[in-house]
Amino acid sequence: MLEKIQKMLVVRSPTIRELLAEALGMYILMVFGLSSAAQVVLGKGEFGQYVSINLAFGIGVTLGIHAAGGISGAHLNAAITIMHCILGNLPWRKLPAYLLGQFLGSFLAAATVFDTYYDILYDYTKGNFTVTGPTATASIFSTYPHPCVSLLGGFFTEFMATVMLLLGILVIHDEKNNAALKGTQAMLTGILVLGIGLGMGMTTGYAINPSRDLPPRIFTAIAGWGMDVFTAGNYWWWIPVVAPTLGSLVGSLVYKLFIDVHNQSVPESGNEKGQPAIETS
Repeated sequence: MLEKIQKMLVVRSPTIRELLAEALGMYILMVFGLSSAAQVVLGKGEFGQYVSINLAFGIGVTLGIHAAGGISGAHLNAAITIMHCILGNLPWRKLPAYLLGQFLGSFLAAATVFDTYYDILYDYTKGNFTVTGPTATASIFSTYPHPCVSLLGGFFTEFMATVMLLLGILVIHDEKNNAALKGTQAMLTGILVLGIGLGMGMTTGYAINPSRDLPPRIFTAIAGWGMDVFTAGNYWWWIPVVAPTLGSLVGSLVYKLFIDVHNQSVPESGNEKGQPAIETS
């Protein structure tokens, strides 16, 4: 009986399987990250500090990649998916499925964390969910810029943080170069995200991912914070969508121009000194 039920539940379409994988991977990533942010904000520093959020997002990225990597490649980032489509690594027809999966997982993770912390959230805010002010809580779910940061400065930060994300990912996975040992890629990508947060998180909260920022923002608009989540920070909301998308493209281009196009295989006939060719990677 169980075998029959299992066969009925098996999804045959590769595209739907990729959608489900991206959704689950993104859900795992975001539950770890957002719940840590909730604990730090609502705990008033008694249950973690900023580094706690960095660590939790790094762990979430690692586990999310392990969950989805074998099926969809674990993009878990709309900017990375769009980059792969532009570069021809992923058919454009798969773009909607990847984005839908990522947005669904991220949205559901925001709802999960909201429900998990609802009682404490309500007590902390006295039922007044705000984006700014002494009891602001919208930053638990989405990123907002430091009050001193201009839109241009914030855009540049998100852009450069995503450039560094792509450079790190390409370094980890480049089999023609000094790639990471098989099985360690997910862990190293999590460490990469941790490093970006530790070094570039103060200015904007390092969204570096439209799928990480926009779906929870939409959820907060529905759940009680209202349209202030889109107007705050001089209409900040579009920067974590556009800047990472451009940054991912530039990051991949920089790696290609500095490393990839020059890293050709050594001819089998030997080097110019007549010695046998040696694979140095």
